[in-house]
Amino acid sequence: MIVVKVGGAEGINYEAVAKDAASLWREGARLILVHGGSSETNKVAEALGHPPRFLTHPGGQVSRLTDRRTLEIFEMVYCGLVNKRLVELLQREGANAIGLSGLDGRLLVGRRKTAVKYVEDGKIKIHRGDYTGTVEEVNKALLDLLLGAGYLPVLTPPALSYENEAINTDGDQIAALIATAYGAEALVYLSNVPGLLARYPDEGSLVREIPVHNVEDPEYLALAQGRMKRKVMGAVEAVRGGVKRVVFADARVENPIRRALAGEGTVVR
Repeated sequence: MIVVKVGGAEGINYEAVAKDAASLWREGARLILVHGGSSETNKVAEALGHPPRFLTHPGGQVSRLTDRRTLEIFEMVYCGLVNKRLVELLQREGANAIGLSGLDGRLLVGRRKTAVKYVEDGKIKIHRGDYTGTVEEVNKALLDLLLGAGYLPVLTPPALSYENEAINTDGDQIAALIATAYGAEALVYLSNVPGLLARYPDEGSLVREIPVHNVEDPEYLALAQGRMKRKVMGAVEAVRGGVKRVVFADARVENPIRRALAGEGTVVR
């Protein structure tokens, strides 16, 4: 099993991702794709007069403030525009792709965070009424059914809360959870940079490998700041959970998945 998370920032070569994924699928590889859509969501939100707002949490992570209107825009873009674009591209390349959100068939279920802590002007505040959360359950039986019938699943947030509400969830975490459930051969994160960078945005500072047993070393801890911390520690948890390797790689190039599997990018194992 190969799980691929396609990022949602500017510069993603969706055509190359779809062509590569379809080629692997036709060769018999078992694949699951998970995707983001943050850049497109920001554009649509601006166009609809409801511009995006972001919260910086006490730990340094940044997340989208998701009120009900933002959630509706999020669903338009993730479940509609981006998901169906990927499905169309994959079908065009000969892969029988099927697009689903975490809501469909209770595919992804988790806990809603109704109160979110954030930092503003040096003070910790609480935002209430947010529609964000963390996925805790994957409906593996549904995925097995689709994979067994010859489909290539293309998955997207939102997930479903235990109270049966849509929640904005982190796509990286979803991909890691699915990869762990399958004991995947590889979990590939594709984005608009060549991997994890020691001195972002200097692409010459690419970190080639992060050994899980050395992740507490200062040189690797230096990477684990803000959003990068969530990525690094998420990858470490996935490997410790049974995923053979995690690769952070470039989605701007041709054959991005194959190149990642060949070791281009940052490998965590």
